Amino acid sequence: MSLELTGDLVTLFRAVVDIESVSGDEGRLADEVDAALRGLPHLKVVRDGDTVIASTELGRAERVVIAGHLDTVPIAANLPSRREGDLIYGRGTADMKGGVAVALACAAQLTAPNRDVTWIFYDHEEVTAEENSLTRVAREHPEWLAGDFAVLMEPTGAQVEGGCQGTLRFTVTTSGLAAHSARAWLGHNAIHDAGELLARLASYEPRTVEVDGLTYREGMNAVGISGGIAGNVIPDACTVTVNFRFAPDRDEADALAHCRQLFEGHELVFIDFALGARPGLDRPIAQEFLAAVGGHAHAKYGWTDVARFSALGVPAVNFGPADPGKAHADDEFCPVADLYSCRDALLRWLG
Repeated sequence: MSLELTGDLVTLFRAVVDIESVSGDEGRLADEVDAALRGLPHLKVVRDGDTVIASTELGRAERVVIAGHLDTVPIAANLPSRREGDLIYGRGTADMKGGVAVALACAAQLTAPNRDVTWIFYDHEEVTAEENSLTRVAREHPEWLAGDFAVLMEPTGAQVEGGCQGTLRFTVTTSGLAAHSARAWLGHNAIHDAGELLARLASYEPRTVEVDGLTYREGMNAVGISGGIAGNVIPDACTVTVNFRFAPDRDEADALAHCRQLFEGHELVFIDFALGARPGLDRPIAQEFLAAVGGHAHAKYGWTDVARFSALGVPAVNFGPADPGKAHADDEFCPVADLYSCRDALLRWLG
């Protein structure tokens, strides 16, 4: 299969979807993207693993970065793609092969954009941050990610979502004393003690805060609990895993301190952390993007790779086809209209 970038957008989209690319198995799709982009004489193409980067080198005053990940979560009997009316179903249709197809089509059509453009198609986004290829690229080739503004083609329903929330996870463990459950009075039940931790979470009132004109809602939630070794043993330990989603006005110290304050008296073990990203919508280039796209920006609920660009000093937004609420669903889909809306908006902005 070869990708035809200048033909029908829906046909291109379905071709991208039908190349299975679960995280760790993006090679075939990366090969096809690489080959298609190298056939465009106005682009300089480099490749690092299964990440393909194509850029214009026109000497424009500004450079924008447009990025999308090639990988998906595992399939669930939802390939190949299928069309029902004006909806395209299949793994990756929502997250985020619609954005990939739109970016590929625009990369081919924008032979002389009004700003230099770096198009990035990368692997391993749906797994850990350490495996994400942008982690490696930012470390080894930060110049490849440089720009004045970035657009992540994550699903947003063809609306602009600015910045993103930060996220962290930690565990908190209660301790007891093991004993035979027939003689429970000889022990101390650690799972029962976890009720006090859960009560703190149940009564927690998350903050709603405005950052750069966008409203973010925080959340602190238990996402896992484990304890006990057998059906006749009083458990001597119980561990609760908590996920904190926080607004981008918090730095690392603030976010960690907030968690420790909520669970004062307990030791927290932090196991994952990623800062959020401020929207950066006060920049003129961002305002021009909003004007071209139309509508109003909304806050991004969730963490995306806009945070990586923000950490490099590049303001970034999320903008792509499909409802983010359908991401990873077995019946995920993308409306055809969203594909054209996003493509046309990028062409207006950069044409």
